[in-house]
Amino acid sequence: MPETLHRPEHAGASPLNMDDIRPQDYLLALLAELLPEAVPQQNSPEAHHLQARRALLAHLPSSAQPAAILAAHQTPNTGETHLLQMADAQGLGFAERIVLCLCYAVEQDAMLGRCIAYLQQPLGGSRPTLSLIDAVLGRLRPFHDDNRIAAIANGRAVALGMLQLLDETAPLPEQSVKMPAPLALSLAGKTFAWPGAATALPYAAFALPPSIQSQAQRHARALKALPDSVLVLRCASKPEAAITARTIATCCAVTPLFITDPDKALPGLGPVCRAKNLMPVFRHYCGPGETVQLPRVEGYDGPLLVMAGLEGAFESPRGNLSNWLLPRPTLAERQQLWEAHLGEPQLATTMARNHVHSTSRIIALSQLAKRECIQQQKARPGLNEIRQAAWVSDGGGLAALAQPVNTRVKDDALVVRPFTRRQLELLEKRCHIRERLGEGLGATIQARYQMGVKALFLGPSGTGKTLATGWLANRLGIPLYRVDLAAITSKYIGETEKNLAKLLGQAEQEEVLLLFDEADALFGKRTEIKDANDRFANAQTNYLLQRIETYTGVVILTSNSRARFDAAFTRRLDMMIEFPLPTPEERRALWLSHLGDGHRLSPANVNQLAVQCNLTGGHIRNVVLGAAVVAKDQERAIRFADLIAALADEYRKLGKELPPEFKGTPGS
Repeated sequence: MPETLHRPEHAGASPLNMDDIRPQDYLLALLAELLPEAVPQQNSPEAHHLQARRALLAHLPSSAQPAAILAAHQTPNTGETHLLQMADAQGLGFAERIVLCLCYAVEQDAMLGRCIAYLQQPLGGSRPTLSLIDAVLGRLRPFHDDNRIAAIANGRAVALGMLQLLDETAPLPEQSVKMPAPLALSLAGKTFAWPGAATALPYAAFALPPSIQSQAQRHARALKALPDSVLVLRCASKPEAAITARTIATCCAVTPLFITDPDKALPGLGPVCRAKNLMPVFRHYCGPGETVQLPRVEGYDGPLLVMAGLEGAFESPRGNLSNWLLPRPTLAERQQLWEAHLGEPQLATTMARNHVHSTSRIIALSQLAKRECIQQQKARPGLNEIRQAAWVSDGGGLAALAQPVNTRVKDDALVVRPFTRRQLELLEKRCHIRERLGEGLGATIQARYQMGVKALFLGPSGTGKTLATGWLANRLGIPLYRVDLAAITSKYIGETEKNLAKLLGQAEQEEVLLLFDEADALFGKRTEIKDANDRFANAQTNYLLQRIETYTGVVILTSNSRARFDAAFTRRLDMMIEFPLPTPEERRALWLSHLGDGHRLSPANVNQLAVQCNLTGGHIRNVVLGAAVVAKDQERAIRFADLIAALADEYRKLGKELPPEFKGTPGS
């Protein structure tokens, strides 16, 4: 026969089978001591439930009851055991452990909550108040002389977030105490979930190249040796930073916990991370000059990781903080990555030599290139499919700050002087070999070499600067983005720099060609400081001058005059290419290039246009399009008269008279 407990003085109490006793029954026995001996409401189910467990502690002196209660919670592989182990690791005393057990049991046992509400009448509430906790602890001898309410309210369990006080507007004795639901669920469940955080990678997993993997292992060894350290992973690619964080955590024999919402995640997080072998990974992407104060994770004494961009600074309330700028794969590693994902050794060699892509970008482009093959019904991807993949990719959010320019400018569409073309071809070569340009050169070059390419295209409006930029992007096989000054600039202090930092960082990651059209609006000369506006404008220029020097991608700036730029800026440029007004021979080539085969002009007509009309390529384009409207409407080829009429309109736009040689000509 199983042993039963029964108190004869409470006739309504049902016998309690000792085989069915649970840890919370000992808590109920402790609460039962608060029952008055004669109250009419004791016929309620809650009173009977309490009375049935009263005898569990009745035979023990009050000094031995805390140990008995805690011993009852030491059942292996239960939430109660995990809770006490967590409390031990945090050095919590008997009183806080008993309160933790009580608050945890309330989240698991509805009847216990009803019993607490019954005892707390008329205040009600199924979670214990500080006054109820005070009364319970007051019956246990070790806590007779303590200021028990203050000990709990100001105790370490509350500071750690393992307990929370509710109803802040109520008096202290009436404030309820609860265990955060995520903590209670994590103790009770086999699967782990935490608000504002996740152990799963937020991105698709991939393997890091060996060179980055070995550096990650070295950082992991340092973090294990100095567990109060903080390591900031600086990378424009969020997937790459996340994979690196997971690699470091794995080398430290812990699981990374990616914090997405610190306000939700931090309460109670420290003890859980310590108990479950988790390493918090924060994510902060700052602007230039911004300093972020990292939060303290109470109860956690291991290392922290921070995923960050290239800008900003961090301060930590704990030990030393170090930064690691994640490198790109080496040329050999890029070749292996391309070959592994495309299966084309020759193509892999070409892509690795001509493009300095990150790991995540190579994987993304490979997948997009395969999709292009499926659409085009091709067996395997080639260079054209990869270039198309680069053009159709979203650019990592670049479109919010820059406009993609999808025009592919071929060689025959670019009409410039021979010297200008040679300069452009030299610029193309420099872009291709920019990664290894400093190899084998002197120590001074190698000490300060940055592989970015910065060029300024100078010339009057319409001389082909933007067209030449499109030609360069097409030759390099990379997307072209024109910077949207309206989206970049802001009236709020520091926002323009923040937008530029985001733009440049993402452009480096995606390897696109950035075009700053009319660049003197951003990169113009610094002025004498007369007011606050001048000061902030100069600060913006200073940031751009510094950032453009360390930029590792390809950027083209256009302007009408070099006199508008600061001397310190022109020193940072790799090339300055002039686009002068076209000569008659160049204008003839421009007319023919724009007209194509859809016209009925004689060579003499074309020569006359080239000699008599001192126009740039942009104006010639407008004239041809205007003439094409009339010709297309009448479903015929362009005639000389159509061009003269459109030419007259273009001169009126310029505020000039049509050259006298064309007056009297049909269409004028």
